[in-house]
Amino acid sequence: MTYRVSNIGIWLDEDESLLGKRAAEKLGVDARSVGELRVVRKILDARKRNHPRFVYQVDVQVEQGPRMPRLGGDVMLAPEADKPLPPVRAPEQMPIIVGLGPAGLFCALGLLERGVRSILIDRGRPVQPRRRDVAKLFRDGTLDPDSNMNFGEGGAGAYTDGKLATRVSHPQVRKVVETFAHFASLDRILTEGKPHVGSDLLPGAISAFRAHLEEQGCKVMWETRVDDLLYRDGRCVGVKLRSGEKLESDRVILAPGNSARELYERFAADGKLELEPKPFAVGFRVEHPQSMIDKLQYGAACGNPKLPAADYKLAENPVVGGKPRGVYSFCMCPGGIVVPTPTEEGMQCTNGMSNSHRSAKFANAGIVAAVTLEDFAHEGFTGPLAGLQWQRKWEKAAFVLGGGGYMAPAMRVSDYLANARPSALGDTTYRPGLTPADVNQLFPEPVKVALKEALRGFDRKMRGFASGEGVLIGIEARTSAPLRITRGDDFQATALRGLYPVGEGCGYAGGIVSAAVDGLRAAEQICVELAA
Repeated sequence: MTYRVSNIGIWLDEDESLLGKRAAEKLGVDARSVGELRVVRKILDARKRNHPRFVYQVDVQVEQGPRMPRLGGDVMLAPEADKPLPPVRAPEQMPIIVGLGPAGLFCALGLLERGVRSILIDRGRPVQPRRRDVAKLFRDGTLDPDSNMNFGEGGAGAYTDGKLATRVSHPQVRKVVETFAHFASLDRILTEGKPHVGSDLLPGAISAFRAHLEEQGCKVMWETRVDDLLYRDGRCVGVKLRSGEKLESDRVILAPGNSARELYERFAADGKLELEPKPFAVGFRVEHPQSMIDKLQYGAACGNPKLPAADYKLAENPVVGGKPRGVYSFCMCPGGIVVPTPTEEGMQCTNGMSNSHRSAKFANAGIVAAVTLEDFAHEGFTGPLAGLQWQRKWEKAAFVLGGGGYMAPAMRVSDYLANARPSALGDTTYRPGLTPADVNQLFPEPVKVALKEALRGFDRKMRGFASGEGVLIGIEARTSAPLRITRGDDFQATALRGLYPVGEGCGYAGGIVSAAVDGLRAAEQICVELAA
């Protein structure tokens, strides 16, 4: 029998060879009866600052003996592998998938595994030419609005390093990680507690993923803008391209990513879909020396070669104007870089990423505060596009404050908290570069107050976090979509049958894994319909 044993601790001065012995202790059997052992999950537990350890979950085979393993607590029977589902009838028209980000790619994979080929459309370019477009943005601030950090093969996730950790609890999460492990030839992420592919490896994995879809009969259309949907008798029956060409299908999966602003505006204008504004979060990227974060998190253990570049996860809930406002770290990148992520001329926004080795000198993370429909209305923005209009206002303000060319306005954390004049800035990973600026000019007063209160709270948890060693880089504004396209339990838009809004861009995910899972779930639903 094979058993799954959880919460096996191994200290830094211990070896993995102890796993079998400690698994036997939890099973209540003689160590000699433990056979083949496979690590399922390994996560660093650094809560004891000076004494971090690794915690394992393993599958072990146990030979029959006089003592049977004890079930319960940290011991359970290992789950059996899922069996492949049978093919379904192929529809007369291939489903159309708008967007080659995680939601679109995994929806295509889910359909393909049941025998259904699809047409995938993206406004951007494949990985290699897209890489050159991104390099121009980094080098001299030249923005291609159709091929950048957000648009193109793999979507925004392709160049924000492939963090596969998620708070989503769904059986398909494992499939997502296994798929990336396969196409990246990267078995280590199968056991990592916080699986991370890396910006140096992820584009190649995405390209191999897409090539697999094409080899199996899917069609991919690059540099193709979808400008509108086709309607007939209250149903979506296809898409209209910018070229004027029309593609018909009785199933359209909409997975455009959270920066699909032109589509949002078109849908709001024609009134065929039900759109609702939704809250998100805004703030800054904060950059610290990685060595500083390592010392703060690992204490006396800092420098141990078994330890990876340290990360952190911080949250505060300051009360501002009598109401709590959540502030938290977002998309933390150990040993990473800060990157420009605009999609429109004259608007400044940022994100972070890191390579597979997380070897850069600096760490960065978004430090963001929740913003609500009430915040949008306070500045005169109402209706389904209220959040989008609010985003644009502050992205324009950040662009102007940075001096243009996608230079980022930046300020030391200590200066920001003291309302001081911005002092000179040191080295940074951000390209095209930083402009010392008073970033107190950005965001409404309640948001600024919340950010400052939270930064002080973070400093109490990690002494030095709010010092001059930290630099705030403006701005982080696209943590998630500013609206939602409403859908029913069958994944179809409530106002338009035949349209399946999925992923982060339609308001149903937040990150690579959750978007991919949403795409797989949409594929499952379509296959249920085809099998009926």
